[in-house]
Amino acid sequence: MGIEHSYEVTVDWIEDRVGLLNSTDLNDNLQVATPPEFPKGVDRIWSPEHLFTAAVNSCLMTTFLSIADNSKLEFKSFTSKAYGKLEMKDGKYVMSEITLMPVVTISKAEDRDKALKILQKSEAACLISNSIKSAIIFKPEVLTR
Repeated sequence: MGIEHSYEVTVDWIEDRVGLLNSTDLNDNLQVATPPEFPKGVDRIWSPEHLFTAAVNSCLMTTFLSIADNSKLEFKSFTSKAYGKLEMKDGKYVMSEITLMPVVTISKAEDRDKALKILQKSEAACLISNSIKSAIIFKPEVLTR
């Protein structure tokens, strides 16, 4: 039998196009809303599209942290921007692609190839990326400082 985990999330409608996400597993709640590009959408509140993009990006980070630790990679910083592309395909909206642009800063120039390999392994092993239909465009960068 395989490994299985479950994650419970509840959303409660508040008003208009706004709801509140919560989980008994977590301390913080998060407001969510229809994005402003849609009728009656709300500006400046997390949308499902932001959360989808964030899930892929945060999974990349947590996967990188695990692989970097197991590989004994010393790094100074990790940051990653992600862009989610929503488009109409066959009459339905889909998140068609996620562009990930992680930047890892290392101290030793000789670790550059190792850091790049770990980034690539992290993208390939990310469970969220492996669970979605969206194309993943990966643009990693390694800096030395």
